[in-house]
Amino acid sequence: MTAFLLIWSPKKWPWPELPDVVKRVAAGEAVTDVWGCGVARSILPGDRVFLHRVTQEPRGVFGSGYVTRAPYEVPDPYSKRGYRLCIDFVYDWLVDAHQEVVVTRDALRVHPFSVQTWDAQASGTSIKPVAEGALEKRWAELTGKRKPPPLAPPTGPTQSSKFSAHAAAKRAGEAAAVRHPPFSTALSLTSGNGAAGPASPTGGPGRSVRKKA
Repeated sequence: MTAFLLIWSPKKWPWPELPDVVKRVAAGEAVTDVWGCGVARSILPGDRVFLHRVTQEPRGVFGSGYVTRAPYEVPDPYSKRGYRLCIDFVYDWLVDAHQEVVVTRDALRVHPFSVQTWDAQASGTSIKPVAEGALEKRWAELTGKRKPPPLAPPTGPTQSSKFSAHAAAKRAGEAAAVRHPPFSTALSLTSGNGAAGPASPTGGPGRSVRKKA
């Protein structure tokens, strides 16, 4: 089975909803979630995913699940591509990484875990087979063995559990768009006699140019 890393940086994506999600997973609910997967398009339904907290302690792997929907494009006006790739997955284990992780970052520094680049900048990195096998074994030792949850394909759009972070990102994107509008919308067309033209490349006031009769 192929496994992939899903990166969570609390600095970039606050997740106050996480404790509630943990309780639902612990109660046996098949909780589905959405996660960006960078540029990875090779992820398939049934593939394994592991969630890794980075940048702040406690750092390490704190959740796992199975992919239920292959990468798909989600419109994102604040992305250079105009969209972002996402996957849907269902959790099979999750702890509140605000408080603890299952496998610490220090534990991942020893062989065979050390062959893997764990501190990736984006999600969707494939876990190398030798590291994946060791991680699955250690994961089962620490969390127990479980049957995979139902992997039925989603019947509709899956909602991300990181409501607060997405709302904050949307507000930040809208504010940035107001401060730095696209060049095409920033231009003002000249009209009439002496109407102001677009701003000059040097940042000074623009001038309209009229041809001689």
